Amino acid sequence: MTDLDESLSGDWVFDPSHSRIGFSARHAMVTKVRGAFNDVDGRIHVEAGDPSRSSVMVTVKAASVDTRNAQRDEHLRSPDFFDVERFPDIVFRSTTIDEVEDNAYMIVGDLTIRDVTKQVAIPLEATGVHRDAEGKLRAGFEGTRRVNRRDWGLEWQVALDTGGVLVSEKINLEFEISAVKLED
Repeated sequence: MTDLDESLSGDWVFDPSHSRIGFSARHAMVTKVRGAFNDVDGRIHVEAGDPSRSSVMVTVKAASVDTRNAQRDEHLRSPDFFDVERFPDIVFRSTTIDEVEDNAYMIVGDLTIRDVTKQVAIPLEATGVHRDAEGKLRAGFEGTRRVNRRDWGLEWQVALDTGGVLVSEKINLEFEISAVKLED
């Protein structure tokens, strides 16, 4: 396993303009629809000497959902899906972080959507740590995780005349994270 450099210890924040938390879902059994959330706040606490004390906290504003289709986005914000008036935030809080291979981590935690909390394991690959053009220490992470949206009460559905359903129950969550270390 990779020994974390002590200089990585401390607090990191997501750079929202260089990060993406998104999803893809099968539509009408034939194509994928992709979307993302435009308002994301993420924080990572790293304890290089004791990685078990590291943590991740992410808050997504559900109303910021963007699938590049205004009508679909309004439907996703409605009580049929995210019900953003009653449940404005989607929250993930890690409970454990394990390095499963060099630069590959399993982040296990509680994901809350619509006031329903379920444990989920998210595999993330560390794609690099470098100083950017402004001299800030920046780390990259990427990963995907398939979940069943019905586990969080996202039940809306339409049966197709030809069989199948309009929106898949299985959703791929997609993570492309650029985090910047808070330094003095």
